[in-house]
Amino acid sequence: MRKSGRGQRVLALANQKGGVGKTTTAINLGTALAAVGEQVLIIDLDPQGNASTGLGIPNTPEARTPSTLEVMTGAATIAEAQIATEISRMWIVPGHVDLMLAERQASTSTHRNYALRDALKKHGARRDDDAGTPVPSYVLIDCPPSLNVLTLNAMAAADAVIVPLQCEFFALEGLSLLVDTIAQVRHSLNPGLFIQGVILTMHDGRQMLTQQVEEDVRAFLGDKVYTNTIPRNVRLSEAPSFGLPAIIYDMDCKGSRAYIEVAKELIRRERGLAAA
Repeated sequence: MRKSGRGQRVLALANQKGGVGKTTTAINLGTALAAVGEQVLIIDLDPQGNASTGLGIPNTPEARTPSTLEVMTGAATIAEAQIATEISRMWIVPGHVDLMLAERQASTSTHRNYALRDALKKHGARRDDDAGTPVPSYVLIDCPPSLNVLTLNAMAAADAVIVPLQCEFFALEGLSLLVDTIAQVRHSLNPGLFIQGVILTMHDGRQMLTQQVEEDVRAFLGDKVYTNTIPRNVRLSEAPSFGLPAIIYDMDCKGSRAYIEVAKELIRRERGLAAA
């Protein structure tokens, strides 16, 4: 199993379909990991910048410069771009609409798909006291809902992919496409890449469709699918408007409790991989 930097684990949250809970999963998993003592860095790689908004970073150039774009183009280091969130032990490199320029600006580079990997490698190799912040033990990359230079950078940089998957009719079709994409990236950019797990989101066990999708996904990917699921929950939707993870906004709601259990399962999976 490939390690990034010094024991640092880089996990890309990816799905080519939008609206499946990637950002919600990134910020709440990050919060839960930080709560148990992990040092967490979130990379907001989506031009919409929703992970940044959901962690209370104003959507202005002043608040989000340097952004992930400057990191990828070499204009700033991760240490220079990261912002401390209100959650202890968690930082974010903010995303901004200027990330839409990444495809054009990266096109002249021979290492266009490795820009984020190289930046993370430098960040993970430094000492904790180089910039006054610890080297993160977990890096969570919130990917855009498309296969472009940004998503390829995330997959080239990642140790593994976590797939948030909405329990809906087209879920398996999108999952098949993503599995094919990961196989292509493994062949061309990152031989060590694999799916660490699939997290079923917007889960409603009372609906026959949800039950059927869950059954099909588990039959397709077996134990790659997390045991714990994320329910449909209004508090998960409300929290970003207050610039807070749901786990901080309402720790007792069903969605928050579910993400805490998913975080525990993630840690168990990571320990199992490390021991293998």
